[in-house]
Amino acid sequence: MALYMIGDVQGCDEPLGRLLDELDFSPSRDTLYLLGDLVNRGPASLQVLRRLMALEGAAHSLLGNHDLHLLAAAHGVRKLHRSDTVSDILDAPDRVALLDWLRRRPMALFEHGWLMVHAGVLPQWDVADTLARAQELQGALRSPDWPGFLQHMYGNEPAFWSDALQGADRLRVVVNAFTRLRFCSAQGVMEFETKEGADGAPPGFMPWFDVPGRRTTGVPVAFGHWSTLGHVQREDVLPLDTGCVWGGCLTAARILSTPGQVERIDVRCPQTQKPENKKPRKDL
Repeated sequence: MALYMIGDVQGCDEPLGRLLDELDFSPSRDTLYLLGDLVNRGPASLQVLRRLMALEGAAHSLLGNHDLHLLAAAHGVRKLHRSDTVSDILDAPDRVALLDWLRRRPMALFEHGWLMVHAGVLPQWDVADTLARAQELQGALRSPDWPGFLQHMYGNEPAFWSDALQGADRLRVVVNAFTRLRFCSAQGVMEFETKEGADGAPPGFMPWFDVPGRRTTGVPVAFGHWSTLGHVQREDVLPLDTGCVWGGCLTAARILSTPGQVERIDVRCPQTQKPENKKPRKDL
């Protein structure tokens, strides 16, 4: 039995198929953990969702910002952008089943010694806090009034976690941390404008995993979302968004028996989006 974590697929079904072939993946034997952003920007979001739904039980997928954007667009909360590539899902005959499956994906997992999120973890949260906040957000997405949650999901404020937060403000901080976080201050104030690598932190901010006293320090954390991050040589931090849609790679990490240790497997991807302010990782 092999266990794999996979970074942002973003609608790149053909590279995902090649990666699974490279892994000699068997759904009866092996398990996948996909770290969010299953859809959008790539050419085959519909095929990705159908593939993963068919692997139910052998594939566990987190929700990323692009996945939430699809759900919001499907309910008229957000308009599709010119660069979005999810119309095939919205026009599909099985649209309802696909969207229902997607909204029921978790926001965070702690499995086999790894804390898995799409973007980041606030420094005030330990593992138990992280999973509890994920449960709150999952509850909102799985409730009968989940479209109402989408109406209040967007915004940059509040930018700082407090246990006293309630209602829409509380959930907005949680969703931003799990799906948008790159940089924050030493006090945990999130910054959302900068999309550069770790050395491009704006004054007063740093990568979320470098905050002194972070309560998940020492816990191996795997995440996606940050294709421009670059190489990080640490046993407790594993970035797995290697820029598939930007002409980089799609990356899997096989979880080894030694805590914090993985074996990386990459497949090269054709560029399907113009670089703009996104760049493939230079270390690949």
